[in-house]
Amino acid sequence: MQGFSFTFSAATLFLVLCLQLGINKGQDDGPRRPLLFDLKVPSTAAANEEITVALKLQTQYRECLVIKTYLVSNLPIGGSFAYVQTGCLCNDHPTTFYWDFDVPETIDFAVVVDIVKEKGICPNDVAVVPITGDRYVTYHTVYVN
Repeated sequence: MQGFSFTFSAATLFLVLCLQLGINKGQDDGPRRPLLFDLKVPSTAAANEEITVALKLQTQYRECLVIKTYLVSNLPIGGSFAYVQTGCLCNDHPTTFYWDFDVPETIDFAVVVDIVKEKGICPNDVAVVPITGDRYVTYHTVYVN
């Protein structure tokens, strides 16, 4: 009888260990990414044509983030191009920002997203700022025909 209980205990211990390792591995899919970009920009336009830049942002963080988005260009362009847009980004609610502006000539520009610490944006002022990686930049060129 003693041999049976030792075998049973060893098998139980092995099963618990396997289950524990399996659960831990299943819960850890790697680090969560603070921002996921989906940028829609036309690659060409006619001279002085109005184009729309659409930036859809998502997060894999469980907590919300306060984000500021804006465009920076090699040409001085006014209107909505110069707007700084601020919003609250949460994992269950993707956010899309739009800029409409005229393209006088071929333009190189950057879309900048800063994760900031600012009150009055997210509900109850509950938001996080990553220790590293609080600025994200993507570059794009619109060629004029």
